[in-house]
Amino acid sequence: MPTSSLPVLGEQEFRFLQQLMVQASGIHLSDSKRPLVAGRLMRRLRALNLSSYRDYLLLLKDPTKQAEQRLVIDLLTTNETYFFREPQHFQFLARWLDGRREPLRIWSAACSSGEEPYTLGMVLAEHGPAEWSILGSDLSRTVLEKAEAAIYPLDESSSFPPGWLKRHCLRGIGEHEGAFRFGQELRARVRFRELNLMRPLPEDIGRFDVIFLRNVLIYFCAEDKRAIVARLIERLRVGGLLFIGHAESLHGFGLPLRSVASSVFERL
Repeated sequence: MPTSSLPVLGEQEFRFLQQLMVQASGIHLSDSKRPLVAGRLMRRLRALNLSSYRDYLLLLKDPTKQAEQRLVIDLLTTNETYFFREPQHFQFLARWLDGRREPLRIWSAACSSGEEPYTLGMVLAEHGPAEWSILGSDLSRTVLEKAEAAIYPLDESSSFPPGWLKRHCLRGIGEHEGAFRFGQELRARVRFRELNLMRPLPEDIGRFDVIFLRNVLIYFCAEDKRAIVARLIERLRVGGLLFIGHAESLHGFGLPLRSVASSVFERL
């Protein structure tokens, strides 16, 4: 690719990408996201030695390039996450778990690279009943592969409560020095699955006692937000909990939920 001038993502090319994202994931990219989209796709232009976004979009339109189309969805899906993000939720969950003895199922419905479900796993191991399991799901196969590996840089454990790293994780040695991996006992209770929340959920997904749907609704229009939440709470048992992001709202959705804490709802 020539280095004298950088390619420009034109309005027509951006509109095509907006449409692609809506069709593939339901996510609406606002016009303000154009610089972010251009920056992320620049990696692919360089990797493929293409000189313009127009050339790249021609490649995307090729029906034989489905792998590249999936890669675009991965690149444009925001996957920012970290352990114990919005810690008040995990503190609330720990109190809710106190004294419960029945088996529990929890769903991390936009789990990204696994930090949220593994945080939930540690909370359940410390405060939950003897029998529990977690499902983590995401649209992106790339981040799910990282989640399944369960290996993270050691400095990302700085938010863990004292003693939890030692109790639930293994320190890396050799080529994995400076990293940690969640132990087999915890990993065995956490499974991952590729799911698109904009589409009907598979029947075999079952029902849950707790669903985390945090910091994903902000990427959808109001109609799609309500449809996603309605779809998920059909799989939430009466009395179960739904967690959403602190910057999100369910106001006006008219769903069988009641607020029990900040961005925490009980299924009626």
